[in-house]
Amino acid sequence: MTLEQRSGTAWSQLPTSSAWFDTLETLHLWTQVVGKIRMVQSPWMNHSWSVPLYVSPTGMRTSLVPYDTEAFELAFDFATQRLELSTTIGRSHSIALEPKSVAQFYGEVMEAMASVGMPVQINVMPNVIPDAIPFPDDTKHAAYEPAHARALWRALLDTHRVFTRFRAGYLGKASPVHFFWGSFDLAVSRFSGRIAPPHPGGLPNFPDDVAREAYSHELTSCGFWPGNRSSQQAIFYAYAYPTPEGYSASRVEPDDAFWLDGLGEFALPYEVVASAPDPQAMLLSFVESAHAAAADLAGWDRAHLECASPHGPDWWHSRP
Repeated sequence: MTLEQRSGTAWSQLPTSSAWFDTLETLHLWTQVVGKIRMVQSPWMNHSWSVPLYVSPTGMRTSLVPYDTEAFELAFDFATQRLELSTTIGRSHSIALEPKSVAQFYGEVMEAMASVGMPVQINVMPNVIPDAIPFPDDTKHAAYEPAHARALWRALLDTHRVFTRFRAGYLGKASPVHFFWGSFDLAVSRFSGRIAPPHPGGLPNFPDDVAREAYSHELTSCGFWPGNRSSQQAIFYAYAYPTPEGYSASRVEPDDAFWLDGLGEFALPYEVVASAPDPQAMLLSFVESAHAAAADLAGWDRAHLECASPHGPDWWHSRP
């Protein structure tokens, strides 16, 4: 697809077939294999920031991962349908992204790491998935449709553009725009700077101490989740931790946004945004209004934490 074909305000539409969710389930588990490699090889960063993947020009990648005195990167390329392993010692390996079981994918990735002289070991139990099957034993999930993987990537690209702009309007501590392979969502968070009450934990196959560290400080967060087989509507979401009293009754734009009581968050269907005359403006209004409502109710010092436009040196604002 050319740049001219993507011009204007058009956003990617997501499939809704059963085969779409088959691919999502398999790809979710594949990203966990790759993400866990980054996690075990990287120093721990606050709020699990050493864990996620990042949206790339062709898919998703780990970024540079240390290995002794060298480093490597793993990257899903949904244009060529390959998982590319690149190293600082000049060795590389490529794995085809095609219909194959999680067990086969796991074995191929482990063999690839060993083949470049960088063997690794990971916890083989998937995270945040009920009734999970260890990677080496999972022959159940094996469906993969390349067009569906590309559709997910295009949705992530569109969302990443808006979330990056949202991130730029904050002077306080804020996360990167990153993809959490456990929950399988793209997210960005803003922090007030104040300590939060301990998180209760209780997530499936997810250590409570990790949850408590991730939510150690007061925050608002927004994200994109593509849905799953049991809850098939792809959504954008926004929430606060801890949830301020009265937040669920707040006015959040646009009118299509609604409160999910069971999850304690606002949601906006992806299809509403993708079909809007100006999807970017609609999504930005959703995340900004949801953050503002929570920050006001919680008494954040918004005047010193937020900016009307991205800050920078004078030359940046006067650039052509």
